[in-house]
Amino acid sequence: MPKAAFTTLGCKVNQYETQRILDSFAADGFEVVPFDQPADVYVINTCSVTSQAESKSWYAVRKAARTNPAAKVVVTGCAVQMGLNKGTEMEVGDVFVPNPEKLQAKEYFYRAFPEMENWVKAEPVFPVETGIQGRTRATLKIQDGCSVMCSYCSIPYTRPGMVSRPADEVLAEAKKLAEMGYHEAILTGVLIGAYGPESGSGGMEFEELVTRLSEESGLARIRISSIEMHQVTEPILDLVRNGVVMPHFHIPLQSGDSGVLKDMNRRYDQRMYLDLCDRVYAELPDVQITTDIMVGFPTESAERFESSVAVCEQVKYLKAHVFRFSPRFGTPADQWGDPVSPQEKQERAKRLTEVTTRTAQEQVRRFVGRTVRVLVERRGKDGLLEGTSDNWLTVKFAGTEGMRRSLVWVRIEDEKDGVAFGELASGPERSGVLVMARG
Repeated sequence: MPKAAFTTLGCKVNQYETQRILDSFAADGFEVVPFDQPADVYVINTCSVTSQAESKSWYAVRKAARTNPAAKVVVTGCAVQMGLNKGTEMEVGDVFVPNPEKLQAKEYFYRAFPEMENWVKAEPVFPVETGIQGRTRATLKIQDGCSVMCSYCSIPYTRPGMVSRPADEVLAEAKKLAEMGYHEAILTGVLIGAYGPESGSGGMEFEELVTRLSEESGLARIRISSIEMHQVTEPILDLVRNGVVMPHFHIPLQSGDSGVLKDMNRRYDQRMYLDLCDRVYAELPDVQITTDIMVGFPTESAERFESSVAVCEQVKYLKAHVFRFSPRFGTPADQWGDPVSPQEKQERAKRLTEVTTRTAQEQVRRFVGRTVRVLVERRGKDGLLEGTSDNWLTVKFAGTEGMRRSLVWVRIEDEKDGVAFGELASGPERSGVLVMARG
């Protein structure tokens, strides 16, 4: 049978979509192999959120062509859509699939190379359950598209319009994931809090969908991937308080300066963001907050950058994805150029990383002496098992291989470099325990 290899650049939505494309090829009998091995067809799901992500995407395309020059290379994702929007000729690759049709990548491939379809159909097909490409938690896409129009962001141009998946379809997929042995699903989308009946859910609002998933799917842990601050409502906090949603919020900051936020066309200022984080911590003391922060936006002066530093110091993030501004074709910010030098961006990114590395260590130390529930994911090079707690702490401990992909209790004894180290516990204790499971 022909061999197919897949790789993903970018967000969890892309990861989910790559899995769907992979499943379609596997269902026809393609043997799925690692991306760095020879294959008959390579599928690259690209990203264009920054110039660096776009460069990495096209590097992956060139790498595939070098690995097997005789292979067919299928390219889709936001970098392809950006190229189509710009009318750019894409020099590397054989088949280019527009973003809205990416789940039909196999059909695009067959139309371009009908001999491959004939080859596949001439061979017997044995059903293959592919899973989630070796992951211990599943990514469950519930929504796509964005129309918020932040001034720096290309997503409204590469994923236009907001669409919610029908709730019944989401519930059915979640139940299948539980049957496959997954304990956790991360709900993902481009603007996840916008899920609702006005964009295709079939009647359910976001909060109702999450509650139904918790009650009916059979999954032990439901986690929200990323959510805008104005969508962290009291009903959402109630879902965490009641153990429906895991106590971890990824709330993008982008900038800690109110002036820069206005220029970015974000819908909040510094005070609003800080007030929300204060309220979240006050109502849910064990919750952890992670974020995205941009440095080097065209109107971010050295003084305005200090506002981002101040917010990081106050919020004390567990983790932060710090990235550098790069002009994106067609966005309002593209007209402002790129006045902050690469060296200055690097220094700002380094400083924020230093701050958030320190705050991560402080957050983990808070849980020394506590017992937490951990989803075991892998065995590290140090020989210890490693997993994540309900509130997104990375936890390492000694255990048996049979514990992988299971939920266990671990008492945290120490912190080192932002990682919690502990010992296996028999179960939750009467005090000092973080329990977010329902019932």
